Amino acid sequence: MDQLFLPMDLEELIPPGHVVRVVNEAVNRISDDVFLKYYPGGGRSGFHPKMLTKVLVYAYTQKIYSSRQIAKALRENIPFMWLAARQTPDFRTINRFRSQRMKGLIDDV
Repeated sequence: MDQLFLPMDLEELIPPGHVVRVVNEAVNRISDDVFLKYYPGGGRSGFHPKMLTKVLVYAYTQKIYSSRQIAKALRENIPFMWLAARQTPDFRTINRFRSQRMKGLIDDV
Protein backbone atom coordinates (compact mmCIF):
# COMPACT_ATOMS: atom_id res chain seq x y z
CA MET A 1 0.00 0.00 0.00
CA ASP A 2 2.88 2.38 0.67
CA GLN A 3 4.82 1.29 -2.39
CA LEU A 4 4.48 2.17 -6.04
CA PHE A 5 3.98 -0.97 -8.13
CA LEU A 6 2.67 0.47 -11.38
CA PRO A 7 5.35 0.44 -14.03
CA MET A 8 6.33 3.94 -15.03
CA ASP A 9 5.67 2.93 -18.63
CA LEU A 10 2.00 1.99 -18.93
CA GLU A 11 2.78 0.47 -22.33
CA GLU A 12 3.66 -2.79 -20.54
CA LEU A 13 0.12 -3.10 -19.17
CA ILE A 14 -1.68 -2.79 -22.51
CA PRO A 15 -1.73 -6.15 -24.32
CA PRO A 16 -1.12 -6.31 -28.07
CA GLY A 17 -4.36 -6.16 -30.03
CA HIS A 18 -6.25 -4.37 -27.23
CA VAL A 19 -9.00 -2.08 -28.56
CA VAL A 20 -7.22 0.96 -27.09
CA ARG A 21 -4.26 0.24 -29.37
CA VAL A 22 -6.61 -0.04 -32.37
CA VAL A 23 -8.20 3.33 -31.55
CA ASN A 24 -4.77 4.91 -31.04
CA GLU A 25 -3.51 3.64 -34.40
CA ALA A 26 -6.69 4.60 -36.26
CA VAL A 27 -6.72 8.18 -34.98
CA ASN A 28 -2.96 8.53 -35.54
CA ARG A 29 -3.57 7.78 -39.24
CA ILE A 30 -5.80 10.86 -39.55
CA SER A 31 -3.82 13.82 -40.84
CA ASP A 32 -3.14 16.64 -38.38
CA ASP A 33 -4.51 19.02 -41.02
CA VAL A 34 -7.98 17.58 -40.43
CA PHE A 35 -7.75 18.56 -36.76
CA LEU A 36 -6.25 21.99 -37.41
CA LYS A 37 -9.07 22.79 -39.83
CA TYR A 38 -11.56 22.54 -36.95
CA TYR A 39 -9.29 23.98 -34.27
CA PRO A 40 -8.34 27.63 -34.79
CA GLY A 41 -5.98 27.75 -31.82
CA GLY A 42 -5.32 30.91 -29.87
CA GLY A 43 -5.80 31.41 -26.17
CA ARG A 44 -3.82 29.43 -23.68
CA SER A 45 -2.34 26.13 -24.70
CA GLY A 46 -4.63 23.19 -24.18
CA PHE A 47 -4.82 19.52 -24.91
CA HIS A 48 -4.03 18.28 -28.39
CA PRO A 49 -7.25 17.65 -30.33
CA LYS A 50 -5.94 14.31 -31.58
CA MET A 51 -5.49 13.07 -28.00
CA LEU A 52 -8.98 14.21 -27.02
CA THR A 53 -10.41 12.53 -30.11
CA LYS A 54 -8.69 9.26 -29.17
CA VAL A 55 -10.09 9.49 -25.65
CA LEU A 56 -13.63 10.13 -26.88
CA VAL A 57 -13.57 7.35 -29.47
CA TYR A 58 -12.18 4.87 -26.94
CA ALA A 59 -14.71 5.98 -24.32
CA TYR A 60 -17.54 5.38 -26.78
CA THR A 61 -16.22 1.86 -27.49
CA GLN A 62 -16.40 1.23 -23.75
CA LYS A 63 -19.97 2.60 -23.57
CA ILE A 64 -18.85 5.60 -21.53
CA TYR A 65 -20.64 8.73 -22.73
CA SER A 66 -20.70 11.05 -19.71
CA SER A 67 -17.93 13.65 -19.72
CA ARG A 68 -17.63 13.23 -15.95
CA GLN A 69 -17.18 9.48 -16.32
CA ILE A 70 -14.61 9.98 -19.07
CA ALA A 71 -12.67 12.41 -16.86
CA LYS A 72 -12.82 9.87 -14.03
CA ALA A 73 -11.58 7.10 -16.33
CA LEU A 74 -8.62 9.30 -17.33
CA ARG A 75 -7.60 9.38 -13.67
CA GLU A 76 -8.35 5.75 -12.77
CA ASN A 77 -8.31 3.49 -15.83
CA ILE A 78 -4.96 2.33 -17.20
CA PRO A 79 -5.91 2.16 -20.91
CA PHE A 80 -7.30 5.70 -20.68
CA MET A 81 -4.14 6.89 -18.88
CA TRP A 82 -1.98 5.33 -21.58
CA LEU A 83 -4.04 6.79 -24.41
CA ALA A 84 -3.95 10.30 -22.94
CA ALA A 85 -0.29 10.05 -21.92
CA ARG A 86 -1.45 10.61 -18.33
CA GLN A 87 -2.98 13.97 -19.16
CA THR A 88 -6.21 14.63 -17.28
CA PRO A 89 -8.55 17.09 -18.94
CA ASP A 90 -11.54 17.85 -16.74
CA PHE A 91 -15.14 17.09 -17.66
CA ARG A 92 -15.79 20.66 -18.85
CA THR A 93 -12.90 20.48 -21.30
CA ILE A 94 -14.10 17.14 -22.63
CA ASN A 95 -17.65 18.37 -22.99
CA ARG A 96 -16.65 21.64 -24.71
CA PHE A 97 -14.38 19.73 -27.07
CA ARG A 98 -17.06 17.36 -28.29
CA SER A 99 -20.02 19.74 -28.26
CA GLN A 100 -18.50 23.01 -29.49
CA ARG A 101 -14.94 22.99 -30.74
CA MET A 102 -14.81 19.77 -32.68
CA LYS A 103 -18.41 18.68 -33.17
CA GLY A 104 -17.99 18.39 -36.94
CA LEU A 105 -14.79 16.39 -36.59
CA ILE A 106 -16.23 13.98 -34.04
CA ASP A 107 -19.22 13.36 -36.28
CA ASP A 108 -16.87 12.66 -39.21
CA VAL A 109 -14.64 10.32 -37.18
